[in-house]
Amino acid sequence: MSFKPPFPRRSFLNSTLMMASAAATLPSFLNSTALAMSEALGGLSALPGVPEDHILVVLQLSGGNDGLNTVVPFGMSEYYRRRPGIGIPEKEALKLSRVDGIGLHPQLAPLNDLYDEGLVSIVQGVGYPNPNRSHFKSMDIWQTADPTATGDGWIGRYFDSQCCGFGKGESGTVEASPSMDGTSGPPGIAIGRSAPLAMQGRLIKPVSFESPDLFKWSAKDMHESLRDPYDRINRRGEAAEAPAGTNASFLLRTALDAQVSSDLIRKAVAQRPGVAYPQSGIANQLSMVAQMIRAGLKTRVYYVNHGGFDTHAGQGGSQGNHGRLLNQFAAAVKAFYQDLKAQGNDGRVLTLSFSEFGRRVAQNASQGTDHGTAAPMFLMGPMVKAGVVGDHPSLTDLDDGDLKYKIDFRSVYAGVLENWMKADSKAILDGTYKPAPVIKKA
Repeated sequence: MSFKPPFPRRSFLNSTLMMASAAATLPSFLNSTALAMSEALGGLSALPGVPEDHILVVLQLSGGNDGLNTVVPFGMSEYYRRRPGIGIPEKEALKLSRVDGIGLHPQLAPLNDLYDEGLVSIVQGVGYPNPNRSHFKSMDIWQTADPTATGDGWIGRYFDSQCCGFGKGESGTVEASPSMDGTSGPPGIAIGRSAPLAMQGRLIKPVSFESPDLFKWSAKDMHESLRDPYDRINRRGEAAEAPAGTNASFLLRTALDAQVSSDLIRKAVAQRPGVAYPQSGIANQLSMVAQMIRAGLKTRVYYVNHGGFDTHAGQGGSQGNHGRLLNQFAAAVKAFYQDLKAQGNDGRVLTLSFSEFGRRVAQNASQGTDHGTAAPMFLMGPMVKAGVVGDHPSLTDLDDGDLKYKIDFRSVYAGVLENWMKADSKAILDGTYKPAPVIKKA
């Protein structure tokens, strides 16, 4: 059957629910896939064969992380010739076991510890054809998995396909599995001011919040006139009284979903973490994710963001601003996996880290780096195929001063979708990409 979004309901909700919550984003209220309802139904939400215990955490490094000073090619003399002021000295680079000529930035010591434990896969030279050097366009390309940067997010398509049975029919239209009603499955959770494009599907929309204290159903707090209707919805279950299929029943059901989702999430993140996290924004985000996992939320994908990587000036070498950002990233991820291990959940959680592009090979006149192309990706967790994937890009065979990519980022996505999330990457990525060898064979 062909699926067409119920426009009348959406129009109705646009004028009503926007007033009902000042904190949670509207898309999380536009569908009845709220986290709480899946929990109440026992989490029976997936298509057959989908591993509900597998979790993906996507960690975005916003601004264009300098891959050459992250995974340092100290064995290439051209690196120091092109970066006389900001190159990481060989003696300071953290040498990677079983790999010659490359190491990690010295501020990545916590990540190097995880690497030595066999918990990190480093994918070198990741990019895509005809790269775009605009932050916004390139980020959209990564988030849609589409060089035209159009359409839905790749994770949103995963949710639509795997949680609701939606995919493209022969006519090219979105079709639903006959056994699915389009309302099953917990949505993804994004921590931030707005949900990323990557999480936006045609049907499933993510829950998004910046602070658990703000993520609450606030109708009764906005105006006294809303207090009684709010109480009636939650105490009397008027959703059951409204005629099925009407705008009224849809609104009442989503109101209940939103209330319980908010309560569950805020209760989960209010718990004290099992380990001490460092003081940083990304550490705080990962701590909240760890507590939601510990609380047993059925969410399969979480999305967090670490920004500030647009280092055009004063990037510094081992002690500069770039190093500070890398240390915050590494320390937060290490604490996250220590927390998950203490919970007994580390084997369930794969973390994928990416940035929209790398930086140019040569430093600029401001002791920084300008927008480039290919860069490394990191995947972390006990399920990864530990070590380094692929060869480091050449520093002499360049594309107008930029690295030539070695691995298409969609191959990394395919490896995660096929071998961890057990999903059909061809349908989700709308193309065939050889899965990168980033996950251990079962």
